[in-house]
Amino acid sequence: MEQALKITGVLADPTRYYIYKYISQKHSYVTVQEIADEFDIHPNVARLHLSKLEDVHMLKSETKKTGKGGRPSRLYVLSEDVIQLQFPFRDYQLLAKIAFNSLLSLGAAGEKALYETGKQFGAELMQQHMQRLNVSEDALTVEQKIQIAKEAFSTAGLSPAFELSADGTKIFYDVHNCPFKEVAVHHPTEICNMHGDMMKGIFEILFPNTELTRNDSLLDGCKSCNYKLTI
Repeated sequence: MEQALKITGVLADPTRYYIYKYISQKHSYVTVQEIADEFDIHPNVARLHLSKLEDVHMLKSETKKTGKGGRPSRLYVLSEDVIQLQFPFRDYQLLAKIAFNSLLSLGAAGEKALYETGKQFGAELMQQHMQRLNVSEDALTVEQKIQIAKEAFSTAGLSPAFELSADGTKIFYDVHNCPFKEVAVHHPTEICNMHGDMMKGIFEILFPNTELTRNDSLLDGCKSCNYKLTI
């Protein structure tokens, strides 16, 4: 309870909340001066905000030499600690592990159901998003489809970055956050396959007959999971 109060207190400051949001969308280290410039505040104030976020384990920091001489710079980045606020107490992570292990105990049939359900949930997520926007797939440009996919991925907590190839036949995108990471650590193959099918379900609403391949993975120590979508 004490930690929960600290976190809500830290995020109660609007500037501090938007600093955290800015860092979460940047996917790389930031400096005190960068935050000061971005939010038009004094560096000492920026440093205080960053320190407050670090105190509740929402950020982590390290010092690095800039190569320009002088004192090393302190750099801040998102912490990998999982922070959950729930009143009263709930343990959905344990429930996820129990449900997942139960499904895998069914063997090949359980895996098949896992992947099919993941794809179905992805399709439903995109269909609901399209309904909220009141748009249809055939009325959209490729660029508009990518923007809609990015919005859906962000809603799902994936912290994505998209890029369209020069010839317009491929979409490269990076996923900087895995919402299933705590379970994926113990079952990387099954979770990554299910997550891939979930993303296929999202994309197939926008781009029928697509091919999705994954290159790098967060679970292998990479900065992001990197994908290529052939459209």
